[in-house]
Amino acid sequence: MLVMPSPATERQQPRGERIVPGLWRLRLPLPWSGIPHCNAWVVDRPGGDGHVLFDCGLHTEQSFDQLGDALHQIGKKIEETRLLVCTHAHVDHYGQAKDVVDAAGCELWMHPNHRHMTESLKDPERLLEQRVAIGRESGVPEELLQYYREQGGTVQDGVSGLVEPSKDLVDGVEVETVVGTWRTVETPGHAPSHVSLYQPERRLLLAGDHILGRVALYYDYGWTDDPVAEYLSSLDRVEALGARLCLPGHGKSFTDIAGHVEAHREAALGRLDRVEDVVRAKGPATAIEMIPEIYGRPLSKENAGWLISETMCYLRHLERLGVIDAGGDEEHPRWTAKSPAVARA
Repeated sequence: MLVMPSPATERQQPRGERIVPGLWRLRLPLPWSGIPHCNAWVVDRPGGDGHVLFDCGLHTEQSFDQLGDALHQIGKKIEETRLLVCTHAHVDHYGQAKDVVDAAGCELWMHPNHRHMTESLKDPERLLEQRVAIGRESGVPEELLQYYREQGGTVQDGVSGLVEPSKDLVDGVEVETVVGTWRTVETPGHAPSHVSLYQPERRLLLAGDHILGRVALYYDYGWTDDPVAEYLSSLDRVEALGARLCLPGHGKSFTDIAGHVEAHREAALGRLDRVEDVVRAKGPATAIEMIPEIYGRPLSKENAGWLISETMCYLRHLERLGVIDAGGDEEHPRWTAKSPAVARA
């Protein structure tokens, strides 16, 4: 995702606040336009033995001090972290993982499908070439792709270093805290590595970026066959839990989880309808040619990575449903309608 610093977000300050006894929200600044902060969550361990840290924020020059400041506001220290749990391997949730693990000597637990982050850190040139390939597939002109290749820029910009999980965070893995036991629920879609954690007695949902207070859809393209299908299925899983308080990866906690799940589902299905309509009206066309009409705004440095990834996921999902076609050229697809519209429930 391409993001640019914003003067408004640069002034954000770290903050720590209690949600319920034994559980705190850390609001950590992000230098991104439109996304001023992310959340980490601190939950005490039984017997007063330190705390569990869920997510840890983006790595910048100031970020580790900001994490320490937020913890200090709630009477905690980074060194008291006994376990770091990452809901998914995106830079704003995993970026400081190595620094936290090194400072606290704690374990990191994360879903094993983390290649979209860890392989990129091991081989940043491969990540750059993959992004160029996605740009070519989307219809970005070759001269712009060459410019992007020359400019470089990798995921390393927001990550303090590579650290792989000590334990795989898969369905059913439990995390013990003073507010009860959290059960892992795999919720891929936003990222292949995405999980949510559910505390059934208190009906608390630690949701990462799966659902937020304000709908903001994003999918990692190129790592799994159909992120959109994964995401819709994950919404069903979360809805079935019956949680009553959501602790999201960005923004404030909220209660109407069923309503938020439905809002995210409607947004995804509505966007699929819009993409299909534009393909039918403009095809054969590339993703780049269709994006301004799909979203009602032009591509820019700030939104290009986000919109290209999201749009390619929708196009590939519709292709798998059999309603559009890539035109026989997988490297340079020009999308056309293939059959009558289908219902998507």
